Amino acid sequence: KIALTHKSYDPINNNEKIEFLGDRVLGLVIAKKLLEIYPDEKEGILDKKFASLVNKKTCLLIANNLSIEDFILILNSKKKSKIQDKVLADTCEAIIGAIYLDKGFNVVEKFILDLWQDQIDKSKVTQIDSKTQLQEYSLKVYKKLPIYKLISNTGPRHQPVIKVSVK
Repeated sequence: KIALTHKSYDPINNNEKIEFLGDRVLGLVIAKKLLEIYPDEKEGILDKKFASLVNKKTCLLIANNLSIEDFILILNSKKKSKIQDKVLADTCEAIIGAIYLDKGFNVVEKFILDLWQDQIDKSKVTQIDSKTQLQEYSLKVYKKLPIYKLISNTGPRHQPVIKVSVK
C-alpha cells in the first residue's frame, strides 16, 4: 500500500523512500543482466544501454503497461487521468522497492526482467548519435570537449534549423 501512496495523499507514509530503494534495485538488476548478455561489450556501450533501460521514460512505459494509475492513492483522485508521468514512473520504482523488501532479490529480479524483457531485447541495437561520437573522439584524442558556436537558429520553434560551428 505504501508503494502506491503518493505524498499528496499521505505526507508521512508515502512511497518516496521506497521509490529511492526501487531505483537502486532496478539499476542493479539491469546492470547485472546487461553484463550477462554482453560480456565482451565496452563499458561505454553498456552505459548507454543501461541509461536507455533505467530511466523515467522506460519506467513510465512499464507503469502504463501495469495500469498503475488505477491504483495510486493520490490527493484529488477525481483527476487521476491527469496524474503526471513522473508520479507514475516513480510509483513503478516504488513497487520494485516494495517487492524487494517483501520478497527479496530473486523475486524482484524475476519481476523486473519479465516486465523489461521487450526493452532489453531492443537494447541489442545501440545507435550513437553523431554529436556523441564527436565528443567521445575529442575526449579520447584531445582530452577535452569540442567548442561549439551557434551560427544561426531559424525556422519555427517546433522544427528549428540550427547551424553550429565546432572546433
